[in-house]
Amino acid sequence: MITQVVTLVGVLVGALTSFLATTMAERTRHLRVMATRWDERKLGTYIEYASCVKEISSTGKRARHAAKGTDEQREFLAAMEEAELRRSVLFETLVLLASPKAIEAAHEVNRVVWRELRAARSRGSVSAEEGQELMELMNRYHQQARADLGVPHSA
Repeated sequence: MITQVVTLVGVLVGALTSFLATTMAERTRHLRVMATRWDERKLGTYIEYASCVKEISSTGKRARHAAKGTDEQREFLAAMEEAELRRSVLFETLVLLASPKAIEAAHEVNRVVWRELRAARSRGSVSAEEGQELMELMNRYHQQARADLGVPHSA
């Protein structure tokens, strides 16, 4: 009888250990899958946001250089405004997903983009320093995005 109890206890301990090990492994796998899913979503948002910023800057520059009141200027301004709406929505997504440092870098980019938007709407000019500032802020944004995603910086 004692040997049967010892055998039964051994089987129960083995089953419990197997259950706990499987549960822990499944939980770890699930957390890893979820982290990967969020990282993919963050990467997509980072890329789309940067693309919108570049589109706004590019179409704004074209609108400033187009002849005033022409269809070409109106088309560039419309494209710029459409890109600005996308950028605004993407920024909200970025605020939900990104690290605080990446969000702050995007805030700085937004400030320069808004100046460029005002200049394009009023046919004002953007200085070379402002263009350089946008490039530097975009580089900072990229660095923060890479850090948030754990992407090593290549030299």
